[in-house]
Amino acid sequence: MRTGDMHGSPFPLIPPETLLLAYRSGIFPMSDGRDDPEIFWVEPRDRAILPLEGFRCSKTLRKVLRRDTYRVTIDRAFTDVVSLCAAPREGHPESWISYRIAASYRQLHEVGHAHSIECWEGEELVGGLYGVAFDQVFCGESMFSRADNASKVALAWLVALMRRAGYRLLDCQFMTEHLASLGAIEIAQEAYLERLAAAGGKPAMSLPEAYASLVSEAASLGEAAGDGAAAGAGAEVGAGREGDGSSSPGKLIAQSLTQTS
Repeated sequence: MRTGDMHGSPFPLIPPETLLLAYRSGIFPMSDGRDDPEIFWVEPRDRAILPLEGFRCSKTLRKVLRRDTYRVTIDRAFTDVVSLCAAPREGHPESWISYRIAASYRQLHEVGHAHSIECWEGEELVGGLYGVAFDQVFCGESMFSRADNASKVALAWLVALMRRAGYRLLDCQFMTEHLASLGAIEIAQEAYLERLAAAGGKPAMSLPEAYASLVSEAASLGEAAGDGAAAGAGAEVGAGREGDGSSSPGKLIAQSLTQTS
Protein backbone atom coordinates (compact mmCIF):
# COMPACT_ATOMS: atom_id res chain seq x y z
CA MET A 1 0.00 0.00 0.00
CA ARG A 2 1.19 3.49 -0.73
CA THR A 3 2.41 5.30 2.35
CA GLY A 4 0.87 8.71 2.74
CA ASP A 5 -2.51 7.61 1.38
CA MET A 6 -3.93 7.00 4.82
CA HIS A 7 -5.42 10.48 5.00
CA GLY A 8 -5.32 11.12 1.27
CA SER A 9 -8.25 8.90 0.32
CA PRO A 10 -10.53 10.77 -2.10
CA PHE A 11 -13.50 8.87 -0.65
CA PRO A 12 -15.36 9.64 2.58
CA LEU A 13 -13.87 7.90 5.59
CA ILE A 14 -15.96 5.63 7.77
CA PRO A 15 -16.57 7.66 10.94
CA PRO A 16 -15.11 6.17 14.13
CA GLU A 17 -18.52 6.03 15.77
CA THR A 18 -19.88 4.03 12.82
CA LEU A 19 -17.00 1.56 12.97
CA LEU A 20 -17.39 1.08 16.71
CA LEU A 21 -21.15 0.58 16.39
CA ALA A 22 -20.52 -2.04 13.72
CA TYR A 23 -18.00 -3.94 15.84
CA ARG A 24 -20.28 -3.80 18.85
CA SER A 25 -22.98 -5.33 16.61
CA GLY A 26 -20.69 -8.13 15.43
CA ILE A 27 -20.01 -6.86 11.92
CA PHE A 28 -17.00 -5.34 10.17
CA PRO A 29 -16.16 -3.71 6.79
CA MET A 30 -14.31 -5.22 3.85
CA SER A 31 -13.62 -4.26 0.25
CA ASP A 32 -12.98 -6.09 -3.02
CA GLY A 33 -9.64 -4.38 -3.68
CA ARG A 34 -7.25 -1.69 -2.59
CA ASP A 35 -8.57 0.83 -5.12
CA ASP A 36 -12.24 -0.05 -4.57
CA PRO A 37 -14.16 2.92 -3.12
CA GLU A 38 -17.02 0.70 -2.01
CA ILE A 39 -17.20 -1.27 1.22
CA PHE A 40 -19.49 -4.05 2.36
CA TRP A 41 -20.36 -5.15 5.88
CA VAL A 42 -19.64 -8.73 6.91
CA GLU A 43 -21.31 -10.87 9.56
CA PRO A 44 -19.77 -14.36 9.34
CA ARG A 45 -21.99 -17.35 10.01
CA ASP A 46 -19.09 -18.89 11.95
CA ARG A 47 -16.63 -16.76 13.90
CA ALA A 48 -13.04 -17.47 14.85
CA ILE A 49 -11.93 -16.45 18.32
CA LEU A 50 -8.77 -17.15 20.29
CA PRO A 51 -9.48 -17.95 23.96
CA LEU A 52 -6.95 -15.97 25.97
CA GLU A 53 -6.15 -18.93 28.22
CA GLY A 54 -5.90 -21.28 25.26
CA PHE A 55 -3.05 -19.74 23.28
CA ARG A 56 -0.68 -22.48 22.10
CA CYS A 57 2.91 -21.45 22.67
CA SER A 58 5.11 -24.01 20.92
CA LYS A 59 8.65 -24.76 22.07
CA THR A 60 10.01 -22.89 19.06
CA LEU A 61 7.90 -19.81 19.72
CA ARG A 62 8.78 -19.91 23.41
CA LYS A 63 12.47 -19.84 22.52
CA VAL A 64 11.98 -16.92 20.13
CA LEU A 65 10.14 -14.99 22.84
CA ARG A 66 12.68 -15.75 25.57
CA ARG A 67 15.62 -14.80 23.37
CA ASP A 68 13.98 -11.49 22.43
CA THR A 69 14.67 -12.27 18.79
CA TYR A 70 12.50 -9.29 17.85
CA ARG A 71 12.09 -5.93 19.54
CA VAL A 72 8.37 -5.48 20.11
CA THR A 73 6.54 -2.17 20.32
CA ILE A 74 2.93 -1.01 20.40
CA ASP A 75 1.45 1.80 18.29
CA ARG A 76 4.86 2.93 17.06
CA ALA A 77 4.12 2.31 13.36
CA PHE A 78 0.38 1.82 12.96
CA THR A 79 0.27 3.21 9.41
CA ASP A 80 3.14 1.01 8.28
CA VAL A 81 1.62 -2.12 9.81
CA VAL A 82 -1.66 -1.56 7.97
CA SER A 83 0.25 -0.88 4.75
CA LEU A 84 2.27 -4.09 5.05
CA CYS A 85 -0.84 -6.11 5.92
CA ALA A 86 -2.43 -4.81 2.73
CA ALA A 87 0.62 -5.38 0.52
CA PRO A 88 0.40 -8.06 -2.22
CA ARG A 89 1.43 -11.54 -1.12
CA GLU A 90 2.26 -14.69 -3.02
CA GLY A 91 -1.02 -16.04 -4.32
CA HIS A 92 -2.90 -12.98 -3.06
CA PRO A 93 -2.25 -9.99 -5.36
CA GLU A 94 -5.23 -8.07 -3.98
CA SER A 95 -6.33 -7.10 -0.50
CA TRP A 96 -9.64 -6.43 1.20
CA ILE A 97 -7.93 -3.51 2.96
CA SER A 98 -8.74 -0.69 0.58
CA TYR A 99 -7.22 2.77 0.81
CA ARG A 100 -10.54 4.01 2.17
CA ILE A 101 -10.63 1.32 4.87
CA ALA A 102 -6.97 1.92 5.76
CA ALA A 103 -7.56 5.65 6.15
CA SER A 104 -10.63 4.98 8.28
CA TYR A 105 -8.65 2.77 10.65
CA ARG A 106 -5.91 5.36 10.90
CA GLN A 107 -8.59 7.80 12.08
CA LEU A 108 -9.87 5.20 14.56
CA HIS A 109 -6.31 4.74 15.80
CA GLU A 110 -5.98 8.47 16.41
CA VAL A 111 -8.99 8.42 18.75
CA GLY A 112 -7.56 5.46 20.69
CA HIS A 113 -9.65 2.55 19.42
CA ALA A 114 -7.23 0.86 17.02
CA HIS A 115 -3.80 -0.48 17.91
CA SER A 116 -0.83 -2.12 16.27
CA ILE A 117 1.88 -4.39 17.61
CA GLU A 118 5.19 -4.29 15.76
CA CYS A 119 8.17 -6.66 15.59
CA TRP A 120 11.52 -5.17 14.60
CA GLU A 121 14.93 -6.44 13.53
CA GLY A 122 17.06 -3.41 14.13
CA GLU A 123 15.08 -0.62 12.49
CA GLU A 124 13.34 -2.92 10.01
CA LEU A 125 9.69 -3.73 10.60
CA VAL A 126 9.44 -7.48 10.00
CA GLY A 127 6.08 -8.44 11.49
CA GLY A 128 3.01 -7.16 13.21
CA LEU A 129 -0.74 -7.00 13.53
CA TYR A 130 -3.46 -4.41 14.04
CA GLY A 131 -7.05 -4.38 15.19
CA VAL A 132 -9.88 -2.59 16.92
CA ALA A 133 -10.21 -2.24 20.71
CA PHE A 134 -13.35 -1.40 22.66
CA ASP A 135 -14.76 -2.47 26.03
CA GLN A 136 -12.93 -5.73 26.93
CA VAL A 137 -12.71 -6.80 23.29
CA PHE A 138 -9.98 -6.74 20.67
CA CYS A 139 -10.94 -7.54 17.07
CA GLY A 140 -7.86 -8.57 15.15
CA GLU A 141 -7.97 -7.30 11.58
CA SER A 142 -4.81 -8.54 9.90
CA MET A 143 -1.21 -9.57 10.50
CA PHE A 144 1.92 -9.91 8.40
CA SER A 145 5.32 -11.55 8.73
CA ARG A 146 8.57 -10.97 6.84
CA ALA A 147 10.73 -13.00 9.20
CA ASP A 148 10.35 -16.39 10.87
CA ASN A 149 7.71 -16.41 13.62
CA ALA A 150 7.35 -12.61 13.61
CA SER A 151 3.55 -12.58 13.36
CA LYS A 152 3.34 -15.32 16.02
CA VAL A 153 5.44 -13.19 18.35
CA ALA A 154 3.12 -10.23 17.76
CA LEU A 155 0.08 -12.38 18.53
CA ALA A 156 1.71 -13.81 21.67
CA TRP A 157 2.36 -10.26 22.88
CA LEU A 158 -1.23 -9.28 22.10
CA VAL A 159 -2.61 -12.20 24.13
CA ALA A 160 -0.29 -11.39 27.05
CA LEU A 161 -1.21 -7.70 27.00
CA MET A 162 -4.93 -8.45 26.80
CA ARG A 163 -4.69 -10.76 29.80
CA ARG A 164 -2.71 -8.19 31.76
CA ALA A 165 -5.14 -5.41 30.86
CA GLY A 166 -8.28 -7.37 31.76
CA TYR A 167 -9.67 -8.02 28.28
CA ARG A 168 -11.96 -11.01 27.77
CA LEU A 169 -12.50 -11.56 24.03
CA LEU A 170 -10.04 -11.82 21.12
CA ASP A 171 -11.93 -11.92 17.83
CA CYS A 172 -10.06 -13.37 14.84
CA GLN A 173 -13.03 -13.09 12.43
CA PHE A 174 -12.21 -15.95 10.03
CA MET A 175 -10.52 -19.24 10.84
CA THR A 176 -7.22 -20.13 9.12
CA GLU A 177 -4.80 -23.01 9.62
CA HIS A 178 -2.29 -20.53 11.03
CA LEU A 179 -4.73 -19.31 13.68
CA ALA A 180 -5.93 -22.82 14.48
CA SER A 181 -2.34 -23.88 15.16
CA LEU A 182 -2.14 -21.11 17.77
CA GLY A 183 -5.31 -22.15 19.59
CA ALA A 184 -8.11 -20.36 17.74
CA ILE A 185 -11.51 -22.03 17.72
CA GLU A 186 -14.64 -21.49 15.63
CA ILE A 187 -18.02 -20.70 17.15
CA ALA A 188 -21.43 -19.78 15.73
CA GLN A 189 -22.10 -16.08 15.25
CA GLU A 190 -24.90 -16.27 17.80
CA ALA A 191 -22.46 -17.58 20.40
CA TYR A 192 -20.00 -14.87 19.43
CA LEU A 193 -22.61 -12.18 20.02
CA GLU A 194 -23.25 -13.62 23.49
CA ARG A 195 -19.53 -13.43 24.30
CA LEU A 196 -19.40 -9.93 22.86
CA ALA A 197 -22.21 -8.80 25.17
CA ALA A 198 -20.49 -10.42 28.16
CA ALA A 199 -17.27 -8.51 27.42
CA GLY A 200 -18.78 -5.08 27.99
CA GLY A 201 -17.34 -2.60 30.43
CA LYS A 202 -13.99 -0.91 30.74
CA PRO A 203 -10.86 -3.08 31.17
CA ALA A 204 -8.45 -2.53 34.04
CA MET A 205 -6.05 -0.73 31.72
CA SER A 206 -5.56 0.06 28.04
CA LEU A 207 -3.28 -2.05 25.87
CA PRO A 208 -0.57 0.66 25.77
CA GLU A 209 -0.78 0.87 29.57
CA ALA A 210 -0.46 -2.92 29.79
CA TYR A 211 2.61 -2.74 27.53
CA ALA A 212 4.21 -0.10 29.79
CA SER A 213 3.37 -2.20 32.85
CA LEU A 214 4.96 -5.32 31.37
CA VAL A 215 8.14 -3.52 30.34
CA SER A 216 8.39 -1.88 33.77
CA GLU A 217 7.92 -5.21 35.57
CA ALA A 218 10.60 -6.89 33.45
CA ALA A 219 13.02 -4.04 34.17
CA SER A 220 12.36 -4.24 37.92
CA LEU A 221 12.79 -8.00 37.98
CA GLY A 222 15.99 -7.73 35.99
CA GLU A 223 17.40 -5.18 38.41
CA ALA A 224 16.40 -7.33 41.40
CA ALA A 225 18.05 -10.38 39.87
CA GLY A 226 21.26 -8.48 39.27
CA ASP A 227 21.37 -6.71 42.64
CA GLY A 228 20.55 -9.78 44.70
CA ALA A 229 22.24 -12.55 42.77
CA ALA A 230 24.76 -13.33 45.51
CA ALA A 231 22.01 -13.54 48.13
CA GLY A 232 19.76 -15.65 45.98
CA ALA A 233 17.36 -12.81 45.15
CA GLY A 234 15.36 -13.06 41.96
CA ALA A 235 15.09 -16.85 42.15
CA GLU A 236 11.53 -16.74 40.84
CA VAL A 237 12.64 -14.73 37.82
CA GLY A 238 15.47 -17.15 37.26
CA ALA A 239 12.97 -19.85 36.34
CA GLY A 240 12.16 -17.80 33.26
CA ARG A 241 15.75 -16.96 32.29
CA GLU A 242 18.22 -18.57 29.96
CA GLY A 243 21.15 -18.20 32.35
CA ASP A 244 22.09 -14.62 31.47
CA GLY A 245 21.12 -13.15 34.83
CA SER A 246 18.52 -10.82 33.35
CA SER A 247 14.83 -10.61 32.66
CA SER A 248 12.83 -9.20 29.76
CA PRO A 249 9.20 -8.79 28.70
CA GLY A 250 9.65 -11.63 26.22
CA LYS A 251 10.74 -14.00 28.97
CA LEU A 252 7.82 -13.00 31.17
CA ILE A 253 5.42 -13.57 28.28
CA ALA A 254 6.93 -16.95 27.39
CA GLN A 255 6.66 -18.06 31.00
CA SER A 256 3.05 -16.92 31.43
CA LEU A 257 1.89 -18.46 28.14
CA THR A 258 3.66 -21.73 28.85
CA GLN A 259 1.84 -22.00 32.17
CA THR A 260 -1.59 -21.79 30.52
CA SER A 261 -1.11 -23.37 27.09
